Amino acid sequence: MKPPPGRAQVDTKSVLHELHVMRNVTITLEDEVARWARIRAAELDTSVSRLLGDLLKQMMQRDAAYTRARDQYLARATNKLSRRGAKYPARDTLHDRPDLR
Repeated sequence: MKPPPGRAQVDTKSVLHELHVMRNVTITLEDEVARWARIRAAELDTSVSRLLGDLLKQMMQRDAAYTRARDQYLARATNKLSRRGAKYPARDTLHDRPDLR
């Protein structure tokens, strides 16, 4: 249905927003650190709260990624270097990586 002349049509579709539970946390900062944080947050057009929240989230994600990579590496089967009674391979054989030359 077209709006009457001179009237704008309004889009009234519903939008689903993801819900997040947020916690208030009180922190104590040295005066110089607090001043720097306020200035930096203003430069980034955000709040100190958002700035710290984003920083902590990045740290959490980096830690989780490290843990996943470590667990994936440790879950791999070990490579036997030699058979029972045989000598270990030479260092040059173990570290020969022609694709890195």
